[in-house]
Amino acid sequence: MAETTTAAVQHPISDSNDQSPFGKFTPSEFYAKHGVSHHSEHRTNSRGFNLFTQWWSPLPPADKIGFIAVVHGFTGESSWFLQLTSILFAKHGFLVCAIDHQGHGFSDALDGLIHHMPDINPIVDDCIDFFADFRASHAPGLPAFLYSESLGGAIALYVTLKQKQKGAWDGLILNGAMCGISPKFKPPWPLEHLLFAVAAVVPTWRVVPTRGTIPDVSFKVEWKRKLAMASPRRSVARPRAATALELLRVCKDLQGRFEEVDLPLLISHGGDDVVCDPACVEELYRRASSKDKTLKIYPGLWHQMVGEEEEQVNLVFGDMIAWLKARVERSKGN
Repeated sequence: MAETTTAAVQHPISDSNDQSPFGKFTPSEFYAKHGVSHHSEHRTNSRGFNLFTQWWSPLPPADKIGFIAVVHGFTGESSWFLQLTSILFAKHGFLVCAIDHQGHGFSDALDGLIHHMPDINPIVDDCIDFFADFRASHAPGLPAFLYSESLGGAIALYVTLKQKQKGAWDGLILNGAMCGISPKFKPPWPLEHLLFAVAAVVPTWRVVPTRGTIPDVSFKVEWKRKLAMASPRRSVARPRAATALELLRVCKDLQGRFEEVDLPLLISHGGDDVVCDPACVEELYRRASSKDKTLKIYPGLWHQMVGEEEEQVNLVFGDMIAWLKARVERSKGN
């Protein structure tokens, strides 16, 4: 298919500093500056967990042209870097919602253990339930898209695979998606191969070493790395054994199901990503059944592309905005 022209964007991270995503502004001042409204609420899921949700909308008189559900990654949250990208989408006419996964951000944690995810399936179900409820009450009739980062890419893929009915989603953006963990970041041999035994005996043990902390190998620009660490809800502790085992299982499972992916797809990935393997998303692109699929590998960029210099950030997210708006226009003809 023909490539869409990059949209001119200024990512809101240009107004941030190394201590706050809002920079010198209060949250309300930041939202007003970027022409969006913001709301949040907690909801209780079927397992009794209290989950934090929030959403952003373009301020009137701007029209809403579409709906985007955003999905954060492992150790992430919806209130830090991802909030800035959500504001960007809202500035360009989209109603955007997000949920903090179990054990992340402001949501309850399993057994009180943050970032512990021994089973991905309940988290996928939390996303499906919230996104469906929110869309029905706030965005009926709008073209609907998923935007995801890192492990959120795997979660978003599972969401679409569970919702195969026609019209469930009009497109999916995978940003640095976890379809395979880079050998440069995996636990060293032989621990990876013994992990199932460790997880069976001591599932919550933080025994799994990784080759560098996630912020250190994800954010190239130093002040953005500091901003990542400034979140009071971020941890750089090692993954727990059962969580690490589940992440490896998820990658293997998805790699066996790439042909089932059939919705409009934009894959964006840093060429020098040492956390989530670029080769795996290239394989997804080759094998996906989607008739409308685009792969953009950005040479030299790291795992968190919002962590690059401003020019590269605006290029990457300009490509995403252009892709989204082109599919909004296409939906009007259907």
